[in-house]
Amino acid sequence: MTAMCDVAFLLLSFFILATKFKPPEALSVVTPNSVSSKVAPDKNVVMVTLDKDGKVYFSVSDGNISEKKDIIEAVNTSKNLGLTDAEKKNFVNNPSSYIGVPFTQLKSYLDKTPDELKNAVLPGVPVTDSTNNELLEWVRAAVGAFQGTKMNLLVKGDNAAKYPSFSGVVYAFKKNDQLKFQLITNPVGAPLGSELQKAQEKSGNKSSEQ
Repeated sequence: MTAMCDVAFLLLSFFILATKFKPPEALSVVTPNSVSSKVAPDKNVVMVTLDKDGKVYFSVSDGNISEKKDIIEAVNTSKNLGLTDAEKKNFVNNPSSYIGVPFTQLKSYLDKTPDELKNAVLPGVPVTDSTNNELLEWVRAAVGAFQGTKMNLLVKGDNAAKYPSFSGVVYAFKKNDQLKFQLITNPVGAPLGSELQKAQEKSGNKSSEQ
């Protein structure tokens, strides 16, 4: 028994030291509940995030290096931002990076280090004014960058997000002919006694019989 306890503690110590814990999310968002069991894609993702204050953020999955390069080049050219190569590289290579500033602040934003960004208070991408909806330009650049590849357009909104911000996000999608997108929610079980629960139970019984 002593030898077994020693082995158990050694294995426990190994797994604790070898495990990589999930880093805290850059944006804290409490998503609404949903009974959907569909898993959100994690590749070719363009995500628009809305926080509880209605601020909007734009991001692209870290694996899409080529697309991120095309996006920042397109935005830099169309808005004549004068970004340096180092600032463009910061957008492309910074893991879990997201854009939460208007174009007038983008250059200074991309000059910041990851440590500086952790405590930065960002105003969000302007979307509530249809005449100055800057998300429209980001989505347009993303559509061009993912041309020929399926782009997974996701919206992650806080449960307390403001409707005008969500309306501005949808407006930017429509203007770029992006009429389909997926909402990220917090999965929960179907209500007891509901038709959905009965259907799930029936489906589960069939699968177990097979």
